[in-house]
Amino acid sequence: MKHTNILSDNNIGRLLIKLSVPATIGMIVMALYNVVDAIFIGRSVGTLGIAGLAIAFPMHMIVLAFGTANGIGAASIISRAFGEGDLEKANKTFGNAMFSVIAISVLLTTFSLIFIEPLLRLFGATDEIMPYAKDYLSIIILGTIFFVFAISSNGIIRSEGHAKVAMGSMVVSAILNIIFDPIFIFWFNMGIRGAAWATVLAQFITVGYLLYFYSTGKSVLHIKWSSIHFNLSIQKEIFSIGMSSFARQIASSLLIIILNHLLALFGGIYIAIYAIINRVLRFVFMPIFGIAQGMQPILGYNYGARNYDNAGKVIKLAILHATAIGISGLIILYLFTAQIFSLFSNDSVLISKGIEAMRIVILALPFVGFQIIGATSFQALGKAVPALILSLARQVIILIPLLLIFSKVFGLNGIWASMPVADTLAALITFVFFVNLMRKLQTR
Repeated sequence: MKHTNILSDNNIGRLLIKLSVPATIGMIVMALYNVVDAIFIGRSVGTLGIAGLAIAFPMHMIVLAFGTANGIGAASIISRAFGEGDLEKANKTFGNAMFSVIAISVLLTTFSLIFIEPLLRLFGATDEIMPYAKDYLSIIILGTIFFVFAISSNGIIRSEGHAKVAMGSMVVSAILNIIFDPIFIFWFNMGIRGAAWATVLAQFITVGYLLYFYSTGKSVLHIKWSSIHFNLSIQKEIFSIGMSSFARQIASSLLIIILNHLLALFGGIYIAIYAIINRVLRFVFMPIFGIAQGMQPILGYNYGARNYDNAGKVIKLAILHATAIGISGLIILYLFTAQIFSLFSNDSVLISKGIEAMRIVILALPFVGFQIIGATSFQALGKAVPALILSLARQVIILIPLLLIFSKVFGLNGIWASMPVADTLAALITFVFFVNLMRKLQTR
């Protein structure tokens, strides 16, 4: 008998809002945490503290890559299994995802602690930034298992249609982090190490919240030691689907590493400037990813149930909402750039140079939503190859070559200009793939 849940609702607009709004709220709160964290460090430690965060950030992205790939890959299989009424496959997939959480966390934690200084040098740490980056990363990495579990569970819980629970996990983590930050940074006078301990403690409590959800019977999926096992065919399917997200996050990490090295040639202050821009842009990107995450289980469910009309509808609605967010982000960030940078520092040079950089970087924001939704659509349908290509398009295939070329030809402004150019070209590539996908959905 088919499993029935809220994903069977034929009112696609209402269902997208129901799943996207909680995901979007959770993403915005997470973006707020990242900004507040940087503000506290900027105000307590200074520009070098913000730069230290930027240097350590690629490791955060690598951990996020594994967790996201595991969660999204499993979620895609689980939502389609629900659409097909195959609850046994859904639970087997869940058990394999939990096995991956443990294996990934042990490997990443061990490797990072052994090679922490070489890693930070690779990430772009200069002699003056290294102490701050090392203090931060050496603590953050201890919470890897909590972070990977939370990220993986977030996608899986949404695959059941429990968007509010997934939102709750992000909100709990972010709010606790914001509360703990001033306590550890200022009250305990721990500086950047305090920010790291605040993050680890918040993630630990979030894991408790998620375990409580799984143990109450509200989840169709069951978490128990006997179900945590390795199945090669399921693992291959999880990571083939999640590979596009993995590639996107690894590409983000690689991109930041290259940017750190390029920007260091012009001065450490520019590493701090990009760290601020990157965090502020999350207020635009995170809501778009929230819509993409809300869309994914709906699209996967309807595709699995062979309801191709609803599958097409949810893609179109997601693109409309994501584009509106991109346009709004461009307007707001352009008008209030000076006020935004003033939150992080009183350094007049950082503020003036930051304003110039931000207003170039954000020029193509209206196209970003379409590109993200396009890549996510292929991912939700289990089409791993086009999803991988589109995920890599902006940050590897296009942006990295542009960065290397533009920085040589146009200097610092070339670095900033390469970003909107890459966004525009990636959107054009996505359009080519997307037209073909929609044509196939309409003719089925």
